[in-house]
Amino acid sequence: MRPIKNIFLLAGVALLAVGCAQHHLVKGDRAYERMAWADAACHYERALQHMQDRTAALHAAEAYRQQNKLEKAVDWYAYAERIAPTNDADALAYGRSLQSLGRIGEASALFQRVLAEKPEDAVVRELGMAIADNDSFYADSALYSVTEIPTPGLASAFGAVPNGSALYFAGEGLADGKNTNPWNNAGYLDLHQATRSESGTWSTPQAIKGDLNARFHEGPCAFSSDGATMYFTRSDYFKFRLNKDQNAVSHLMLFSATRQSGGGWGDIHSFAYNGEDFSAGHAALNASGDVLYYISDMPGGFGGTDIYACAKTAEGWGYPKNLGPAVNTAANEMFPTLKGDTLFFASNGHRTMGGLDIFFSVKSDTEWSSPTNMNYPLNTPFDDFCFTLLPDGHSGYLSSNRGGSDRIYTFSENEPVLALEATFYDEEDGSPLADVEVKMLDPLEPEPIVQLTNEDGQVTFPLIPGRKYRVTGSKDGVFTEGRDVSTVGQRVDRTYREEFRMSRVEYDKPFVVDNIYYDYDKWDIRPDAALELDTLAQFMIDNPTLNFELGSHTDSRASDMYNLVLSDARAKSAVDYLVRHGVDHTRITARGYGEKILVNRCSNGVACSEEEHQANRRTEFKVIRPKQALSQR
Repeated sequence: MRPIKNIFLLAGVALLAVGCAQHHLVKGDRAYERMAWADAACHYERALQHMQDRTAALHAAEAYRQQNKLEKAVDWYAYAERIAPTNDADALAYGRSLQSLGRIGEASALFQRVLAEKPEDAVVRELGMAIADNDSFYADSALYSVTEIPTPGLASAFGAVPNGSALYFAGEGLADGKNTNPWNNAGYLDLHQATRSESGTWSTPQAIKGDLNARFHEGPCAFSSDGATMYFTRSDYFKFRLNKDQNAVSHLMLFSATRQSGGGWGDIHSFAYNGEDFSAGHAALNASGDVLYYISDMPGGFGGTDIYACAKTAEGWGYPKNLGPAVNTAANEMFPTLKGDTLFFASNGHRTMGGLDIFFSVKSDTEWSSPTNMNYPLNTPFDDFCFTLLPDGHSGYLSSNRGGSDRIYTFSENEPVLALEATFYDEEDGSPLADVEVKMLDPLEPEPIVQLTNEDGQVTFPLIPGRKYRVTGSKDGVFTEGRDVSTVGQRVDRTYREEFRMSRVEYDKPFVVDNIYYDYDKWDIRPDAALELDTLAQFMIDNPTLNFELGSHTDSRASDMYNLVLSDARAKSAVDYLVRHGVDHTRITARGYGEKILVNRCSNGVACSEEEHQANRRTEFKVIRPKQALSQR
């Protein structure tokens, strides 16, 4: 009888397990519906210990993803995937989670699956291209330093905005067992402030005074230029109850408040374009305060949350205008801030590293430029958002959950490490030239830096960002070669590599100056000729010990005397141009040769094409010996 008894006992245990699983499944579904992600994840985990349920696994994955517990999310997505391939939305969420965890290959395969089913989906296409070009996000990784700001007593904090001497931000209190947020079982968001001492330490965050912080969420915020008006985001609630739409979703709304005489905030007003069935929030103002930017998922957008702008009118804020498809996507654009004509915002619809990334777009007239990803380390594979640039233009604040929960970080721009590596070769045999005297001239410095090339023909100079340099190499018996090197606009580490081919000096050897053309029967310097003469002028300036002759030649048409006079006028016109552009007049001689030295058969009476005649209408220069130059002046 004992085996039969054991069978009944095992059956009873199994029935209890199934009942327990069903109990947790029901509670998980209820928590999931009200977006109580922490409770939902816990109940689904318990249910799935005793049953196999693909939907429950997907819900568990989403619950963990919403809490930024991506390793757990990926485990449950994989569990569901083993039962049956995930669909578009779940595959996309699964792929984003994998991308954030650095599992690029697996994420790419999921994005390709979604794109095959929805080839018109621009967001998935951007994600696929982001993975293909993943290394580019790290190209300027030394450009910024990023440091976390301590916020003791807060489970999370984000959205730092300076106002006066204080830093304002949204902070989530630690769970106290009284009023907890079902999303993650922590406290609700309140607006806080902290100050920084002269030594650089931050004070303990304090909830701001006044009527602003209430039972549910408040934050983030923005301020008018005088700091007296605050625009902030708040949960839609009445007394002690969240208002929800017919789908049980509680939305966010935008409000304004004014600073009170005691330092607190009050006189709270609802934004004119809040709605009961959609959210509005994340305000930002332009410098003049006459345009308000904010986000909303109101009907008529591109999908998710979009960024809108309202112009100030005599009656208040004008009707919101969507910023359009250059900025907004079918996914989410959030947390806008302004610096001049540049809009900074977070998006998971443009080409990102994983979650939300920070982008910027520049306004020109009424159009916004294509957004630019600000790359690592400002962005990471996790959520990065709430970018605030300080007046110096090189430092500020951002928020990120790269450490597991939302935190505030300071950033500062580092100067890139720049250098010039110049190599000098003999033009004839290609061998490196040692002992070339290389000068690096900086207009902002009183003296050039001088080095001699080593046996490999190389020198290396450190460079300063934002400068324009002139680099020249000189050696007896060869022409000095010069080149301009600019570090203006260079924001990342770089070694400029330049090769110089040095030709031996040969006296009386003519060199044709290409593209020096004159209008028929004229000797004025045309704009296209001026470009070539500018280069020649710099070459002569770089070779201050040499003397030159500049000769002009004509074709054989017209009389010999007329051509001689015309060519002489053209040569003098070119020399005058060179002198006006810095060449010492004692070092250069003009000479017109007319049609005396033709380069082809097109002499008097010979029929030739226009191209053949053009070959004879040329300008040449040659190095002449000093005595010869003196005798001709």
